[in-house]
Amino acid sequence: MDYKVETFENKYPDREYTVTIRNPEYTSICPMTGNPDFGTIIVEYVPGKLCLELKSLKLYYLGFRNKGVFYESLINEILDDLVEACSPRRMKVTGDFTPRGGITSVIVAEYTKLS
Repeated sequence: MDYKVETFENKYPDREYTVTIRNPEYTSICPMTGNPDFGTIIVEYVPGKLCLELKSLKLYYLGFRNKGVFYESLINEILDDLVEACSPRRMKVTGDFTPRGGITSVIVAEYTKLS
């Protein structure tokens, strides 16, 4: 990915709490048809020492706008990139995509840090 997601220090690293970030305006390109894909990307995570910075996350998502990518690959790529950026205790990335040809897709990928 071209844009690096930035982080900031978690002021409560010993406390378990969940951060939920929604992007209801996600777009990319279908690699089969070249048509635009639209959806909502939801990131839920329990931070470790770092939290995700939202402006850089928004710019990261924009990097997919002209990229041809299948939903399954996309959600796993986002999970891998965000886990690498902030090393959370747990993270779940959900892609809820708008209907295409009468079919909807919801893709979920999860990560749990090993002790």
